[in-house]
Amino acid sequence: MPTPSSDTPCLKRDISLSNVTAGIVAVLIGYTSSAAIIFQAASAAGASSAQTSSWLWALGIGVGLTSLGLSWRYRMPLVTAWSTPGAAFLATNLPGVPLGEAIGAFIVSAGLITLCGLTGVFERLMRHIPSSLASAMLAGILLNFGLEIFTRLEQHWLMPLALLAAWGIGRRFWPTLAVPGVVLTGIIWAILQGQLAIEGLPLSPTLPVLMTPEFSLATLISVAIPLFIITMATQNVPGMAVLNAAGYTPNSSPLLVATGGATLALAPFGGYALNMAAISAAVCTGPDAHPDPRRRYPAGIVAGLLYLLLGVFAATVTALFAALPGAMVAVVAGIALLGTLSSGLADAFSKPDERDAALVTFLFAGSGITLLGIGGAFWGLIAGMVTRHLIARRR
Repeated sequence: MPTPSSDTPCLKRDISLSNVTAGIVAVLIGYTSSAAIIFQAASAAGASSAQTSSWLWALGIGVGLTSLGLSWRYRMPLVTAWSTPGAAFLATNLPGVPLGEAIGAFIVSAGLITLCGLTGVFERLMRHIPSSLASAMLAGILLNFGLEIFTRLEQHWLMPLALLAAWGIGRRFWPTLAVPGVVLTGIIWAILQGQLAIEGLPLSPTLPVLMTPEFSLATLISVAIPLFIITMATQNVPGMAVLNAAGYTPNSSPLLVATGGATLALAPFGGYALNMAAISAAVCTGPDAHPDPRRRYPAGIVAGLLYLLLGVFAATVTALFAALPGAMVAVVAGIALLGTLSSGLADAFSKPDERDAALVTFLFAGSGITLLGIGGAFWGLIAGMVTRHLIARRR
């Protein structure tokens, strides 16, 4: 089991503006990067408007409860997420599949994830991944987020420069307030540009809709098993690597049991897959969340509380995040992840005899390619492990 901090948890002592902001930015990244894909997946399954809102309700409640509970229990920033690659897979593979059979596939996939946690198979696998390759994979995952800051200069040159200036001034004089300053600057910019339109935003709680599961062997083979593999390979492996790269080494087994069990409970309401977060978690595990790693766990708690709130008002979520300018969100996310990206690169290339393997992992993970429906982060890790093995044998 993960070992909690020896200090008695005290949110009043440990919470700070920087880790609160990290939790908020993590949720911002989580919703803005994938809410539209979830709607596409629900639509592909033939879900009604009320059922689609129930999907978002289940995912928000599930991520909120697991992030809040795990972060408090182990005093680590253990942020969870829904599977964005899983949603993309469902959006392209659910057309023609009855909604009940899709729900049945979610339940079977969740059962397999829970089984991995109960047996400890995944934990044994993670022990064989060198920290340098985990850091290289993390850096590769975050590379495009950092590049977004500068690619946005072509269309919105003033906004990225203003946010970078706010970040630089913050890093110079108030390091722990640098990212909150960037968020505030971005909101002010959006208001001054008239790009923050929230008038008439509907505000109403969402009622979950119970969807009866059905089980079909063909759907289990074509949907449940691929969803399980995608969630494990593209979400849980990078998610654990993000934690390890930041110096957190929790036992993955109870984390899988928690996320898999929560998915089992929420699948009948549309919660298709919950897992450990990677990109959004990196915001909460990095030095910008708090200089002291032992005091970053409030970021996970804040993220969990905010996910719960947004889950209750799931029907309002899409309209809310649609009101935020996409360019601003991309630049804010990139700047918020700069500290984690920098640390990841430093750790990845810190061991001379593993630099070649780390470089292969970094470039592969950052390429953005997808092979066999699985993203480059997983394949980058595999390629790095193979490179490390080949070079070690030659030496």
